[in-house]
Amino acid sequence: MTQQMILITAALFGMLSVIFGAFGAHALKKILSTEQLQSFEVGVKYQMYHAIVLLVLGFNFNTITSAIYWCFTLGIILFSFSIYGLVLSDAKGKKLRFLGPITPIGGLLLVIGWLLVLIHFF
Repeated sequence: MTQQMILITAALFGMLSVIFGAFGAHALKKILSTEQLQSFEVGVKYQMYHAIVLLVLGFNFNTITSAIYWCFTLGIILFSFSIYGLVLSDAKGKKLRFLGPITPIGGLLLVIGWLLVLIHFF
């Protein structure tokens, strides 16, 4: 894991968060229920929050460990992207139920990432 890899990952997740947020606010607004749209927005928010954290940690490269990077990266993918898949598949009438258990695993990885940050600063 290099500083460049962390910063590229952060920038990619941040960029995708803006794209997905705009997509949700405009294109999906007409086909999603209010509840589905809110769920989609949760995925976007958590993705952006953690992209920003990766960016900050990437600029302070000496303070990040591989475990923190991978917890946040995999956590974003499993948490946010499973929400996107659940919402979009539900809107199409074919909910991908296998994604349901993946979301909390992603959330757990995000929590572990934060715990590792806390431990690192102690």
